[in-house]
Amino acid sequence: MNVEHLANVLSEKTRSSNWVVVFKALVTVHHLMVHGNERFIKHLSSRSTLFTLHNFLDKSVIEGYTMSAFIRRYSKYLNEKSLAYRMILSDITKTKRGIDGVIRTMNTEELLNTLTVIQTQFNALLSFNANPDELTNGIIHAAFMLLFKDSLRLFAAYNDGILNLLGKYFHMRKNQCRESLDIYIKFLQGRTKLIQFLNVAEQVGIDRCNIPYITQVSVSLLCT
Repeated sequence: MNVEHLANVLSEKTRSSNWVVVFKALVTVHHLMVHGNERFIKHLSSRSTLFTLHNFLDKSVIEGYTMSAFIRRYSKYLNEKSLAYRMILSDITKTKRGIDGVIRTMNTEELLNTLTVIQTQFNALLSFNANPDELTNGIIHAAFMLLFKDSLRLFAAYNDGILNLLGKYFHMRKNQCRESLDIYIKFLQGRTKLIQFLNVAEQVGIDRCNIPYITQVSVSLLCT
């Protein structure tokens, strides 16, 4: 089937009242966003709305209450991932990184806009907020694994952007400095949440060698 028809089929599945069906559809969409042809995420980003599951609740089974909460958070992240593609015109997790990478060579205005988009997507990802005891079945575990891989790629792009930001800081206008400081503070907060997220990843069996070591950063400089 073509991309549009595939997206329609999966979208129709998310309108089910059964949490299993909806969760599986979301995992499939996420998998195709990451591993499928870029035409898929490009098509999703062209839609005015992707998932409207902020009120989803499956009351038919006991686990439906817990899993419905994860579905609401997960769908929000996928919405943000799609919106980020529309705003940046690429999947930032797949762009070239490093000193000569896309985000390290952006000008100040483009960088500030891009970091704001990354920040929103990153916060939505970490809001999945699962603990090891809740990752009890194959469906939610599959979602968590996709989120884990996204978190590493997204943080790498985020970190590249912050390095570029710090290098440009003393050449910015006053209003840009204020915006940059706010972005940096939120970056440090997100970094702390990521460490907690990676601790969960280790507890559910992801090999430690696949989990980067991320240190806490002192915020004392911000108090001066």
